[in-house]
Amino acid sequence: MIQLRTMLKVADNSGAKKLQCIKVTGGYKKRFGHIGDIITCAVKEAVPYSAIKKGDVVKAVVVRTAKELRRADGSYIRFDENAAVIIDPKSKEPKGTRIFGPVARELRAPDTQRLFLWLRKCYKTAR
Repeated sequence: MIQLRTMLKVADNSGAKKLQCIKVTGGYKKRFGHIGDIITCAVKEAVPYSAIKKGDVVKAVVVRTAKELRRADGSYIRFDENAAVIIDPKSKEPKGTRIFGPVARELRAPDTQRLFLWLRKCYKTAR
């Protein structure tokens, strides 16, 4: 579960290292964000001389959460850390060119379909 002031690791090579959630978008008074949700974040740590600087406000998609998520078949999935991928707010394309670590299959939702298709293309070319 991602909520206000949650610290997240960045799972791509966009230049940011740590994010802090400042808003969970989608709905009136939405409090928690889960895998696949788009959140607004502030960059807390960044790589020197990168395109994304410390203090920038960015949009990101949650790809891993420490809180377990129940799947339709009854199984649960949970990760060791909270992580997100920085995206462009208009096109919803990732700003980085690579994504590090595991990513849940729940990203097949219609609002993150472009990200999922981009991930599949990257994994196929890596094999």
